[in-house]
Amino acid sequence: MTASYIVDAVRTPRGRGKMGKGALTGLHPQELLAQTLNALQRRGGWDAREVGDVIAGCVSQVNEQGANIARNAVLAAGWPQGVSAVSLNRFCGSGLQAVNFGAMGVASGAMDFVVTGGVESMSHLSLGADGGGQDGGNVRLRERVYQVPQGISADLIATLEGITREDVDAWALRSQRQAARAIEENRFARSLFAVKDPATGAVLLERDEYPRPDTTAQGLAALKPAFVAMGETAVGPSGETLDGIALSAYPQAKRIQHVHTAGNSSGIVDGAAVVALASERYVKEKGLKPRARIRAMATLGTEPLIMLTAPAPVSEKALRMAGMKAGDIDLWEINEAFAAVVLQTTRALGIDPERVNVNGGSIALGHPLGATGAMLLGTALDELERTNKQTALITMCIGGGQGIATIIERV
Repeated sequence: MTASYIVDAVRTPRGRGKMGKGALTGLHPQELLAQTLNALQRRGGWDAREVGDVIAGCVSQVNEQGANIARNAVLAAGWPQGVSAVSLNRFCGSGLQAVNFGAMGVASGAMDFVVTGGVESMSHLSLGADGGGQDGGNVRLRERVYQVPQGISADLIATLEGITREDVDAWALRSQRQAARAIEENRFARSLFAVKDPATGAVLLERDEYPRPDTTAQGLAALKPAFVAMGETAVGPSGETLDGIALSAYPQAKRIQHVHTAGNSSGIVDGAAVVALASERYVKEKGLKPRARIRAMATLGTEPLIMLTAPAPVSEKALRMAGMKAGDIDLWEINEAFAAVVLQTTRALGIDPERVNVNGGSIALGHPLGATGAMLLGTALDELERTNKQTALITMCIGGGQGIATIIERV
C-alpha cells in the first residue's frame, strides 16, 4: 500500500435549492457535474484519457439524477468515451466516500489517477425524492429498529446532551458570520469556478448564493421549531408517534425538546465538487506537485435511531489509524447537518471550537447532499494553505446511523 495524493479540488458555488429561486435550478444535474469535471481538467491541464475512473456521490439517484449520473456527466463533459464512471450513495457521506474510494484505488495500485466527488441538485430532487423514506418501507425491519427522521434524531441528541435552543442558535449565528467573513475575504476563491449556461455561455452563478450575512440572534430566536408536528405524527402500528418511538428507545430523555429550526439546520442547495487523486508512482512519473495526501480514512456504524452521533467515534477511529490525537488536528470540518451534531461532536472529542468550521458550514452555506463531503475537503485544503497549517479532519454524520471521516495532510 502506497500513498494517495490530492492533486487538486474544485467546486461550484452553492445555489439556492428552490426551483425558480436559485441561480442553478435551470441546469440539468449532469451538466452541473460535467462543468465541474471540465473546470478541474482545465486547471490541471492533464489529458482526460489518463483518468482511471470517475467516482461520484449522489443521494437522490432518480429521474434527472438517475441513469448513473457520473457516466452521463463524463459524456456531457466531452471527455473520451474510454473514461469509466460510477455513482454511489452513502447518504450525506457520499461525496467524501467517493474521495475515499478513489484514494483506496490509487493507494492500492489499482489506478494511478482518479477523479472523485459528488453532485446534488436539490431544486430538482429534494430530500426523500427517491421515495425510500427511512427504511424503504420494510415492515419487518421496523420490528428490529424503527428509524425516525433526522430532525427528530437531532432534537433527541440535543435533549440528551442538554443542548439548548440558545446553544444551537448561537452556533448557527457563528456559521453565518464565519461564512460571511470567508466570502468577504475571498477564502473560497481558489476552489470556486463560475457555472455557466451551456447554451449561451452566460454566467449563472459565481459566488455562494445561500448565506444570509444579515442574520441576527433575534431573527434566529423568532423561528419556530421545525419538527414539532412531525414528532407528533402517529406512524406506529398502535398509533405510536415519532417522538414516542424515539423516547421508547431513550426513556431517559423523558420529553424531546425540539430546538432545531430552518435557521440552525443545514440549507437545501444545488452544487457539485470534484477532487483529483493520484498514486505515488503517477506523481513521480508526471512530476506533479500534489497539494496534500490522504493520511487516514474511516467509516463506522452506530445506533440507527439516534442516527447522527457517529462523527465523534468515527473521527477517533481515523485518528487511531493515523497515530494521532484530536489535539493534533489543526482544522476540523464537521458537517453542520444540524447544529446539535457539531456541538455534540466537539464536546465528545474535546475539540477547541476555534478549530472547527472556521469558514462557516452547511447551516450558512448549504448542504448539497452528495457533493458536500468533497466540498468540505476542498474547503479544508484551501484553509490549510491559506493559514500555513498542516492537518485537517473532515467528518460527517450519515442517515441510518453511520459516520465517515478523512484526515488530510499537506505535503
